[in-house]
Amino acid sequence: MTTQAGPDRATMEPSVGARPAELGLRERKKLRTRRALRMAAIRLVAERGLDGVSVDEIAAAAEVSTRTFFNYFPTKDDALVGIDPEDIREITEALAARPADEDPLAAVRAVMLQRAELIAPEQADLWRARLAIIRRHPHLMTASAASWSSYENALAEAVGRRCGLDPARDPYPAVLVAAALAIVRILSVRWQESPGAPLVDLLSQAFDSLARGLPPPPGASPA
Repeated sequence: MTTQAGPDRATMEPSVGARPAELGLRERKKLRTRRALRMAAIRLVAERGLDGVSVDEIAAAAEVSTRTFFNYFPTKDDALVGIDPEDIREITEALAARPADEDPLAAVRAVMLQRAELIAPEQADLWRARLAIIRRHPHLMTASAASWSSYENALAEAVGRRCGLDPARDPYPAVLVAAALAIVRILSVRWQESPGAPLVDLLSQAFDSLARGLPPPPGASPA
């Protein structure tokens, strides 16, 4: 499944919120370090521009060494965009842990809403800054789209396992995931640009509409 590059692809990255309690101390430390590097990169680039910030400066702002930076990200661009493999694994595991008899769309909905519930309103500022950075640099749009494509493919594989379907042969898992992530992408961008109602509420309403077959909303009329 391919993902089209575009300015909206820097949306609802899964690397937010709490982590499973079973993670060990080393894993929690690594996750905190990765998150600190991402936040430092976004903040510095938002202030100075992409060319005005070095990897050394990002590492220093996160209070780690430059060598440590490269243990997490191969380039400065990677610190700004992309979805971490750990986060993709966590979401696919959460999907696999849903009740076996649960409808696939309901399972995906539940996992996405659980993630959204962990997002604090003040995180919109950080997301908005990253979105602005990516929109200014086409090569970052491409990198972000590639990362989301990997995310979609992993979710489609997970949905396929739940349904007993091979995504390479049956389009259902890929179509379901594409529809679900379109909701996440569009509404998270709107939430970033104009925070109001909690993101989880916006997503819940949209997933409910999708489950009903996307009927026109009340008040809509034919052209």
